[in-house]
This record gives sequence, structure tokens and C-alpha cells, in this order.
Amino acid sequence: MGCLARVAAGHLRKPFFLLALFLASCLPGLPDSPTLPSGNYRVPTGVRFNLLRRDFLLHVPAGYRGDRPLPLLLVMHGAFSTGAETEVETGFSILADREGFLVAYPEGIGLFGWLQHWNAGHCCGKAAADDIDDIAFVDAVIAAVRQRLAVDPRRIYMVGMSNGGMFTYRYAAERTSVLAAAAVVGGAIGSRLEGGGEPWQVPPPALPLPIVIMHGLADEHVPAAGGKSPRKGGVRSYAPVTEAVEFWKSANGCIGNPRETMERQGALRRQQWQDCAQGSVVELDLFADWKHRWPAPHSTGTLPAEDRLRGFDASAAVWDFLRRYQRESGQDAKR
Repeated sequence: MGCLARVAAGHLRKPFFLLALFLASCLPGLPDSPTLPSGNYRVPTGVRFNLLRRDFLLHVPAGYRGDRPLPLLLVMHGAFSTGAETEVETGFSILADREGFLVAYPEGIGLFGWLQHWNAGHCCGKAAADDIDDIAFVDAVIAAVRQRLAVDPRRIYMVGMSNGGMFTYRYAAERTSVLAAAAVVGGAIGSRLEGGGEPWQVPPPALPLPIVIMHGLADEHVPAAGGKSPRKGGVRSYAPVTEAVEFWKSANGCIGNPRETMERQGALRRQQWQDCAQGSVVELDLFADWKHRWPAPHSTGTLPAEDRLRGFDASAAVWDFLRRYQRESGQDAKR
């Protein structure tokens, strides 16, 4: 058969990422059928880069019949990563089988599927340097899924890690009429280069949008407190996570003090601003001693038994937040 038609979602472990990438490249396109077997499909779009069609990895959950519209979650990988790697690290496809939602893993701009980045406006790599229109690409991803599968347009969500989180901030701000809610893990809302003049600004959102922001306090790539990467150094300084919180508090018209809780024996500090316009909310989750990784069982499951974050599943927490909201008629995001 040449290569496998589908791969079991989310069950691969390092050092099997190369195998995951190979299998992902072998996946079939989406067949012309109203019902599909559960699994992964490689789907092209009409958007091209270097004469090649840009594509994405699509997971169809177990039990999909096409007789009722399902939510769609867009998962944006980090810099130098891929949709296949991110599927493994987050476990969103496994969660989708259990909860009943579609998952799209768009692929950034890179070199033959490697070294991929997103144009977040202020960062990163070739995507930002060449001002690639990733907004239009993700629009095309959504359109491709909606054209072939039963998608609930009121329940389209986005989550991103690192550079994917940076892009999520941008897409969420520019497409508030499309998304019902968003989530960012380990991403900065802005950055600037030394001697680079005025920093790029995320445009003001047209509508309020519920958003949850997660960040590790020991992040060595995109520091929660802002500034240069402690690990990479360089000439780029990132905005602190508090700047993202203030941006979305302002965009959502939030007033008053947050509701604050401590979980996981103090390893997770959660703040929620709930008095916001049109039922929106801003949530900030800070993880003590956590670095620049997705905090899900793929990584937290290997922590020592005494670690307070052992077994924590950020993917389940993100989905629990997102699924509460839906976009009504392209306007308010309501619970």
C-alpha cells in the first residue's frame, strides 16, 4: 500500500516524531463522502507557497456521521514544529474522540515541512520576514473543513503554543467574528528587536472574545515577565504576559478585580476577570516552575510522583474553557 492510510492519533512518543511526520505525509486526502472513518487526513487548500499548496492535518473524531454539526478546534503549532508533533504533544485528537469535536492542525511556512513558523506580525522566522498572509491561510483551512464536513460555525475555536500562540493572539484579534473563544500557551502578544523602531501592534478586536492565557513562570524561551529569552538571548525582547492580559481586558471591557484561585497545591495560580462585555471573560493561568512546554500528560505524566503538576492536562483544561462559548450570528460570544 506504500504508506499507512491513517495513523492512530496521539499515541506516539519521542523519539518517534520522525515516524509521525512520515506517516502524516502519507495520509490520504479527504474522500468525497458525507461520513468518514475516524482518523487523520492530509487536506490541501487553495493557498500556495513556493508553488506548493499549503495544507493541514485534520482529525475526524470517532463516531462522526455528518448528521449534526460539530465544533472545530484549530491547533497552531510552535516554531520549528509541525501539526503532527503538536497532535502528539497536546493529545487533542484523543480528547476530540472522547468529546466529539473536529481538530485541524494547520502547517506553518518552512522548508519541506521543517522549521515551520507563523507570521504573528512581530515574529517569527521566514513567515514574518516575508510577511506571509497566514490569516488568509487559516481562513482557507476553516473554509476547507466547512466545505466537506458538518461544522457548527458558532463553535470555532483556536489554541496555539509559543509562536502558534503569538499567531493566535493576532488571528483572534482580526477574526473575532469567526472565533467563539481562544487559548494561548507560552506565547507573547508582542516583541521588538533592538534598534528596530516602533513595535508591531496587535490590531484592536472588533468584538469581545473569551480567552484563556497559560504561561510557565520558568519559561526559558518566552519569559512570562518579558524581555529577552534566557536560553537564546539575541536581540528580540518579548512583551510580558501581563501585557496580553491588559490588552484583552481592554478589548473585552473587563472591570473590577479578578477571581483568584490556587490549585495543584499552589503550582497553578488562576485569575479570572468575569465582569466583561457581552459575556466574555479573560483568564490567566500561571504555572510555577514550568518551562516552555505544553503541560499535558505527554510531558506532565513523566514528572516525579511528588511534582505538583504531575498528570496535569492543559488540553482538557483548555477545551473545558473553550466549549462553554459560542458565537451567535457572528456577534456576541455567549455561554
